[in-house]
Amino acid sequence: MIVEQLELVDFRNYTNASFALTSGVTAIVGRNAQGKTNVAEAMAFLATLDSFRQVPPVALVREGAEFATIRAVVRHNDGRELQVEVQIQRQGRTIVQVNKQRLPRTRDLLGVLRVSVFSPDDLELVKGSPSERRRFVDETLVSLALRNDALRLELERVLKQRNTLLRQANGRLTEEIGFTLDVWDEKLAAVGNEIGHERATVLAQLQPLVQQAYQHLAGYPMAVTLQYEPAWRRTGLGMALAAARQDDVRRGVSTVGPHRDDIDLLINGLPARTHASQGEQRTLALAMRLAVHRMVTEEFGSPPVLILDDVLSERGPSRAAALLRHFPEGQVLITTAGYLPEAAHPDRIVRIQQGAVVQDSTNEDIFPA
Repeated sequence: MIVEQLELVDFRNYTNASFALTSGVTAIVGRNAQGKTNVAEAMAFLATLDSFRQVPPVALVREGAEFATIRAVVRHNDGRELQVEVQIQRQGRTIVQVNKQRLPRTRDLLGVLRVSVFSPDDLELVKGSPSERRRFVDETLVSLALRNDALRLELERVLKQRNTLLRQANGRLTEEIGFTLDVWDEKLAAVGNEIGHERATVLAQLQPLVQQAYQHLAGYPMAVTLQYEPAWRRTGLGMALAAARQDDVRRGVSTVGPHRDDIDLLINGLPARTHASQGEQRTLALAMRLAVHRMVTEEFGSPPVLILDDVLSERGPSRAAALLRHFPEGQVLITTAGYLPEAAHPDRIVRIQQGAVVQDSTNEDIFPA
């Protein structure tokens, strides 16, 4: 699938802008703080209904506007052409339309477009908190099977209810509180055990792909390990919740479960977060993203749209060229404030300034015969 046209209205710093995208490489070029990442963010939002900057949707609405609109023409490999529109309200729920028909649920949009986003913030996959790694593996699960989105939402719902009950207990485990906790523990154990199984399965499948991608990017072999071994999985979440009940009531929060898990990332048997160089950490993060991209491509038979948000300028000329050489074929959107490596081979360069397109050049304009 590819995005042929992207239009932004009152989105971030864009009043009204339109981008014609090629099936190959489109480069969005401009100085810092002109709106390059906003274009990447808009396209990714169409695929995930979420910002990869991890901000609430209201932050995407231009100052002074009541709502922001993202429109796109998405063409699938079978020739189907879909007109997708997402309207992000400053107040109220997001409205989603496909071919001018409003979807009853916004999350029905998931799967219409698939993207793989690479950004400088990916370093947080290795250096950041456990929540970054949980987010990575759970987003991977959703990208492979939409049913996992419902599973994730169910976990959030059950946890919210259980934590509300724990706060209401005020540190006292009464018979009534205990009875109600039994109900929520059963629900949490059911959904938690399933999520734990799905995480373990997908990480085992990712492991060799990450290993291979790391070796290609680095140019030399390294033993890369993705380790997921939460203690509660050895006994099952039900037993772990029972053992932690007194502590949970005392603290007023659920202390055990998938929401507290971490994924250990190892290079040559050592924790990458504390023992790897920053260059090795960046390479590992990129390898993880590449592995997911490959897995999704194999699952659906076509590659997601690649979005490289200011990744090239972070790596320097030789590393940027090496990165581009190992990317699979498909539609690519590159944003950069600096140079474009020769290996990028852009089919179109769009220059932007202060939220407006100031130059749009095709391949013939860039490299005349």
